[in-house]
Amino acid sequence: MNGTQNTADVVVVGSGIVGLGAAYAAVRRGLRVIVVDRTDAPVGATIRNFGHLCVGAQGGEARRYADVSRELWLRLAQDAGFWLRESGTLVAARHGDELAVLEAASRDGGIRMLEADEMLRLAPLRAEGLVGGAHIEVDLQTDPRTAATAIVRHLASLGVEFRFRTAVTAVGAGRVETTRGPIRGGSVVVAVNHDIDQLLPEVAERHGIERCALDMMRAAVSFRHPLAAPLLTGWSLVRYGRFADGPEATALRERLHTERPDLAALDLNQMYTQLPDGTLIIGDSHATAVAPAPFQPEAAFTAFLDEAAALFDAPAPRVIERWQGVYAKGPQEFLVDRGDDGVLVIAATTGIGMTTGLGLAEENLTAAFGWTAAMEGTS
Repeated sequence: MNGTQNTADVVVVGSGIVGLGAAYAAVRRGLRVIVVDRTDAPVGATIRNFGHLCVGAQGGEARRYADVSRELWLRLAQDAGFWLRESGTLVAARHGDELAVLEAASRDGGIRMLEADEMLRLAPLRAEGLVGGAHIEVDLQTDPRTAATAIVRHLASLGVEFRFRTAVTAVGAGRVETTRGPIRGGSVVVAVNHDIDQLLPEVAERHGIERCALDMMRAAVSFRHPLAAPLLTGWSLVRYGRFADGPEATALRERLHTERPDLAALDLNQMYTQLPDGTLIIGDSHATAVAPAPFQPEAAFTAFLDEAAALFDAPAPRVIERWQGVYAKGPQEFLVDRGDDGVLVIAATTGIGMTTGLGLAEENLTAAFGWTAAMEGTS
C-alpha cells in the first residue's frame, strides 16, 4: 500500500458499537476514516446482547448519551435498512415493592403504569402473582446480529474503510501500528471495550477496568401471542440507574436477595427480548474479574429456564443456543481518556453499550476534536 492509502483523518481501533459510532460521527463530517479490527466482523459484546436499547431506564450522563444514541439508531436503521422497532419496554411487577419502584420513577414522565390485565394483553405472562407493570415509552429494540453487520455495510458505502483481520500493536500521536503496517491519522480513537488492558494497560489500570462475563441463551417458544416489547422484571429494576438508587429500590433489593440468594449470587438480570423470527433471548448472569473463567455454570442456565417457566404462561422453552458475553466494567459507567499524545479512548464500562455507545462516541469525538455539529442532511 502507498502512503495515501495508509493515511486518514480519523483512525478508529475497534469495530464494536462504540467504534462504529466513532466512524459514523467522523464520516458524517466528510472526513476520511479507517476502522481497524483484529476480527473479520463485529463479534464481541455488540452482537452478544439482547438488542434492547433501554433509553428510559438510564439516568444522568447515561441518559444524555442514550438520548443522542436513540436518534442515531433511528437514522441508521432507516439508512442502513436493518430491523428496529420503537417498542418501548415492558416491566412485569409481581410484588408491591416492584410497583413502588415503578411508580416512583414514573413521576418524572416517560413511564406509563399498567394494570395486570393490560400487561397480560401485551405479554404472555402467568396471571398468578402478577400485580401490574409499566411501559417505558422511549425504548427501542433491534436484532444485534443483523444490526452490526448492516451498519458496517452502510458505513463502507459512505466511504469508511474497514481493515479487518488486522491487529493493532501500538497507538500514539497521529499513528496506529498494525500487523499490516503503520497507519497515520489526524485523530486516533481507541474503542476496544474490555481489551483495553491488552492495548493500553496503564489506561485500564488507571480506570479500574475489569471484564464482566455474562451467560445468555436463545430459545424457541410457543407463546399465545408475541411480546409487544422487551420485558424486564424486578431483578432488572435494581440494576438500571433511573430505578436503582432510590429507597424503594433498596427495599426491593433486600427482599430479592433475602428470598433468592441463589439468583443474587448469579447477579441476575431476568429479562427477555423476542426476535422477529419468534425466538426468545433469555438471560442474564454476571461475573466480574480481570480474566473471567470461560466455563459457564449450568446452574445459571437452569435458573434462567426455571424463572421463565414461572413467569410465562407457555410450554417450556426449547434451548437453541447458549453463549458467553464479555464487556468492560469499571467503577464509573463510562471510560473517557485522552492522554498527552491526543489518543482518545472511549468505552461504556457497564452493560449499556448498545444503549449509549453511539451517543458516547458522537459527543466525545465532537468535544475532543473541536468538531461542529454534523450536517442534518447527510446520511
